[in-house]
Amino acid sequence: MTNELHYRRLESMYQAAPLNDFYTPVMQVSEGQAEISIDIEEKYFHAGMAVHGSVYFKMLDDAAFFAANSLETEVFVLTTSFTTYLTKPVSSGKMRAVGRVVNKNRTQFIAESVVYNGKGQEIGRGNGIFVRSKNRLMDVKGYQ
Repeated sequence: MTNELHYRRLESMYQAAPLNDFYTPVMQVSEGQAEISIDIEEKYFHAGMAVHGSVYFKMLDDAAFFAANSLETEVFVLTTSFTTYLTKPVSSGKMRAVGRVVNKNRTQFIAESVVYNGKGQEIGRGNGIFVRSKNRLMDVKGYQ
């Protein structure tokens, strides 16, 4: 299997996740990197009328996760820890998260991600550790 086919299959797997019916994100995967964007909608707001931190977390974790899984072609990776920093509120436009692998060894991947508002300003960041699972990618819904 080519790397490009693996990246397209990861994108398909992401779109097949039932949770993404709610967020309707768009993702692009490349070697060691993933980029995700969503259009901000009021349904993502907390009572203060800005995007809830859970949306930041999802975008940051997903971008870092898929950056890591882009380098693993046999099995699904798992997030074992993820630290999130919310640095600026947002309530309109788009959110775009970019994740990239910063370290890889025999047992784990370390990836970081940054989320930007529609003006390209950083509004949050995160980093996490990802490990290989025993679940074969070929058995995961959407990885086709």
